[in-house]
Amino acid sequence: MAGPISRLLDPARIQLNLQSTQHVAALEETAGLLKTHPDVHNFDGFFQELLVRDRLDTTYLGYGVALPHARTEHVKNIVMAVGCSKAGVPFDNGQASVRIMFLLGTPKTKPGEYLQVMSALCKVLQDPVQREMLLRVTTPDDFIATMIAAEEKRLRPA
Repeated sequence: MAGPISRLLDPARIQLNLQSTQHVAALEETAGLLKTHPDVHNFDGFFQELLVRDRLDTTYLGYGVALPHARTEHVKNIVMAVGCSKAGVPFDNGQASVRIMFLLGTPKTKPGEYLQVMSALCKVLQDPVQREMLLRVTTPDDFIATMIAAEEKRLRPA
């Protein structure tokens, strides 16, 4: 059963080996996976708002995870791309190294759905075993399958 994260994942929008080694370049490489997404009406506008949001405050959560995001009128529905780096990408002026990035665009009109996705990501990614499993997969399809299993484990009712 797809959860709030896995229903947004598409193998074409998951890059398991980011080539970029710098913060903004890694954002651009990951966001670029959304250029052809049917729910992104204006990619350039979305990307500029993503950069503005990224400069306002850190999107680094800790433990090698970042959640860059923008609430924008340039997307129709929530969109997500994933970028992973074995070496890590510097965030927070080089004080942190990001190995996995979930990049989100969300319509300003859907704050509830956005908060649900962010909450689910935080719950799943707080588990070090889940983070490592996501980093060890070798295909985007395996990434999605691993996320589905993580959602079922972490998000099921007690």
